[in-house]
Formats: sequence, structure tokens, C-alpha cells
Amino acid sequence: MTGLLTACAEEPLPQRRISADDCLSEVRMERLKEALERCDKVVAAYPNDPLPLNERYVLHTLAEDDKAACRDLAQALALAGRIPAGRLDPILRHDLQIRRTDCVTAGLGAGMAPSPALQQLPHKNR
Repeated sequence: MTGLLTACAEEPLPQRRISADDCLSEVRMERLKEALERCDKVVAAYPNDPLPLNERYVLHTLAEDDKAACRDLAQALALAGRIPAGRLDPILRHDLQIRRTDCVTAGLGAGMAPSPALQQLPHKNR
């Protein structure tokens, strides 16, 4: 009978693939360090995507590390600048514009020149 029990070992559950928008999932202030560590992995997994850097900006801001936040934003802006204006998500574009202004206002926006990818969305006639 014991032979039957040992043959039924459970297989480990498959690991969920890291998604580009995982940085801000399940963030808790008391576990901010763990959230930043998880986000570091997301940024590494998506080195050409500005979204994880934009989300890590939020985590650095919550951790009151404005310099790190603005460094991430500068990288996100550089990546966004490589994306044609019509292909960059409009919400991400808006976030980057606002955060760029915040970094520049705080004196931490050196080298954050406006990018064609961050131009305002055209106004639609109603």
C-alpha cells in the first residue's frame, strides 16, 4: 500500500509568466520593499518597454526616493521616444508627461527633453 502513495507525488504548479504591468499589482505600503524587488524583475524582463519603468516610478515615489523615481522616468521617456506617437498608449503618454513636469519642477529632470511620442493627443471634433 505504501508503494501506491509514493507514486502519486504532486507536480509543482507552473510559474505564472511575468507581465509588463505586474509592478503595481498587490502593492501594500508595509511591503513596499518587496514590491520594488518584484518590479525590478519586471523591468529586467521588459527592457524595451517604458510601462514597467513608469510603474516603478510610482513605487519609488511612495518610498520617498524622488531621485530614483526620476531616473526611472528619464529611462521611460527615452524608451517612449523610440515608439511612434500613434502607437504609444495614450494613458502612458499622459502619465509620462505629468511625471516629467513633476521631475523638472523638483529640479530632477535634467535631460528630460520633450519627445515626439509624448505630444498631446489630437483633439477630436464633437
